[in-house]
Amino acid sequence: MPQIKSRKANVMLLVGILSLCLLQIVLVSATDTSAYDQILKPVQAIYDLVKYAVTVIAGLVLLVAGVTYISSGSDPIKRDKAKNMVMYVLIGLGVIWAAPFVVQLILGT
Repeated sequence: MPQIKSRKANVMLLVGILSLCLLQIVLVSATDTSAYDQILKPVQAIYDLVKYAVTVIAGLVLLVAGVTYISSGSDPIKRDKAKNMVMYVLIGLGVIWAAPFVVQLILGT
């Protein structure tokens, strides 16, 4: 029974923190949007640069993973390593490319 109460308390704490974060987002988006846009412009340029650089690096890592998979032969450890590399690269690319859409969803713009 104490574990259930502790779990409920943790969930309530998490919900409280998330609601405060969302409240701050709403308050920031309700303030002067021109100042916000001026701040956002260089941040967006840096984000785009990082996004495209990471995409190029991810392509190279995918190439290395493919070569590792092809050259693994009958070694299951190398084959699993190559599969994991591909999986992690695709997850990372998904996160970095989906981030602006998640932010737009939260801000409602």
